[in-house]
Amino acid sequence: MVGFNGQDDAAVIRLSDGRLLVQTVDFFTPIVDDPYQFGQIAAANSLSDIYAMGGTPQFALNIVGFPINDLPKEMLTTILQGGADKAQEAGISIVGGHSVDDKEPKYGMVVTGEVDEQSLVKNDGAKPGDILVLTKPIGTGIIATAIKKGMANEDIIQTAVDTMSTLNDVASKLMIELKIKAATDITGFGLLGHLSEICKASKVTSEIDYNLLPLLPGTLELANDGIIPGGTKRNLSYAESFTQFQEDRTDIEKLITSDAQTSGGLLISISPEKTESFLQLFNEQSSIKAQKIGKITEQREKAIFVL
Repeated sequence: MVGFNGQDDAAVIRLSDGRLLVQTVDFFTPIVDDPYQFGQIAAANSLSDIYAMGGTPQFALNIVGFPINDLPKEMLTTILQGGADKAQEAGISIVGGHSVDDKEPKYGMVVTGEVDEQSLVKNDGAKPGDILVLTKPIGTGIIATAIKKGMANEDIIQTAVDTMSTLNDVASKLMIELKIKAATDITGFGLLGHLSEICKASKVTSEIDYNLLPLLPGTLELANDGIIPGGTKRNLSYAESFTQFQEDRTDIEKLITSDAQTSGGLLISISPEKTESFLQLFNEQSSIKAQKIGKITEQREKAIFVL
């Protein structure tokens, strides 16, 4: 049902009796120093695409690259334990996987989920008048770069780790409950890149109010100090082709809207009559608060306007 031809987050295969199989894969190199935290973040990130489609994870397979002769085996054990604990939190088992000897550690998962056909959430369901809601703050790309450079303090690191380790399960369940039909998760392409996929698939334009964007503590200060990932710069270069920025938006603010995220939140297009219910229910159940950041309009000459 969903493959390479669309803009969606995971592949979807029809089984029988209205049941759909949802499958995705993701893995990356460490973005934090602590191996257990790395395992947790990588697992949460891998699960996110299933949640973005309104799916329920069923099981996972590990994908591992590790320099077995150069780093302690205990480090690999700790990474895998972080992933296993996060999978347990999601209510699934890791039933196998594959590992290779690699020069640089890498970890992630293939995740298989299931969704009822009536509950499937895709990128093509946004409608003019919808409100855009973001369920996690942005800035993890900038902060991860600061960690590598030794420029992030412990409070900034811990808040970012807590955010990246948080599952998107609450938002996913509420999308099903409220029959919401359009969402994506914010990861490597940044807010603008992933939002453009909704706009393209739904044939709409979006308006983002920069002043409403939730940022992780330290994001703006670190960006102003020149801590900008290469991926974020590439994202902005790409986004400028379909984005109109308000004239007074600074270069740093433009970069923040394109920051390459790891295990970011869900960006959800919600009809006005359901938005307040979603926000109230989500913010009652989640330690991370969702926020309105903009709206969907009729299709115009640009896909995104940042005000």
